[in-house]
Amino acid sequence: MSHSDTVCEESVYTAIFKDYANNLYHFLYYKTGNLSMAQDLTQEAFTRLWQNCQAVLKANAKGYVFKIANNLLLNTYKHRRVVLQFEHRPQSEAHHESPAFLLEEKELKAQLETAIAALPEKQRVVFLLSRIDKKTYQEIADLLGISKQTVEKRMYNALDTLRQLFAGIR
Repeated sequence: MSHSDTVCEESVYTAIFKDYANNLYHFLYYKTGNLSMAQDLTQEAFTRLWQNCQAVLKANAKGYVFKIANNLLLNTYKHRRVVLQFEHRPQSEAHHESPAFLLEEKELKAQLETAIAALPEKQRVVFLLSRIDKKTYQEIADLLGISKQTVEKRMYNALDTLRQLFAGIR
């Protein structure tokens, strides 16, 4: 692939941005109903296009930014789901604990959320689908269009990374 076939040339990138940014913004706004989120995701999608310009052909640029934006949106929703599950746990569980325990638990949850967010995207998606959505490895494989063995490997790597991050805690 030659440099001229990619979107790395500023004039080509600018033309792609002018052609597709407004449509992408509207696509994201219709999906989210949130103006600022749509703007942020549009900007992030085009930032990633620029960062990966060597790997993206001009002819594939539209599909690339729309796919990236949709994946970013899905990741945002998955992250929110994790946060909401932690926030909406029954309050009766917490009434019998000491303030020190509650503070430590809150800090641990924050560390866990940060660690999950830091996982590579493919591992994070598999981890959240398995642990939060309670999907089987086969269901995840079918959903993502990958093999069950790939799901198992990604889950193993995600759990191994999390174990290493939390090895010193206890």
